[in-house]
Amino acid sequence: MTVREGIQQANRATEQIIEVNDLMTEAVVHSFMFTWQWWFGIGLFIIPWILWFLFRNKESTGRLLIGGFVTIILSLVIDLIALSYGLWSYPMKFSPIAPLLFLPYHFSLAPVAIMFALQIKPRTNALLKGSIFAAIGAFIGMNFFAMIDFYNPKGWPTIYDFFIYLFLFFVAHWFSNMDSFKKISGRS
Repeated sequence: MTVREGIQQANRATEQIIEVNDLMTEAVVHSFMFTWQWWFGIGLFIIPWILWFLFRNKESTGRLLIGGFVTIILSLVIDLIALSYGLWSYPMKFSPIAPLLFLPYHFSLAPVAIMFALQIKPRTNALLKGSIFAAIGAFIGMNFFAMIDFYNPKGWPTIYDFFIYLFLFFVAHWFSNMDSFKKISGRS
């Protein structure tokens, strides 16, 4: 295949992606929007941030947010890779803008849960905390979302989710505990 043929194939694939996005948008607008599942998903998107804002360790807000933002980035990358290979899917959609993603998970549930886990008993062994967090996320959270059709594991083993959550926790833990935080000062 030549470069020109590759560009033509990529253009055809892009057109198919646009068609799929149109189908997803139609499903969101005509089937999902304003159902109890849709409202539940919207609540999962908003309520965790309200709770975190009220109950966060205010002295560690910046450090916790670093862990949360790293979680958002990593969970999006992991999901985009897995979704592109069909390893799992999110049948319930909440927004026509990002139809492949489960936005309440990526932008709220995962980062806020990790930020809470980081601030609870901060001197506890990270492996123990991470394992408890990963077990709750994988074996309770993901199974609950599969039960209510927010998540379709397509045969993906839950134990793999456990290790993904453990990885997310450890990376967020590492970033939130970095000692290189100093104020930015400019040179005159």
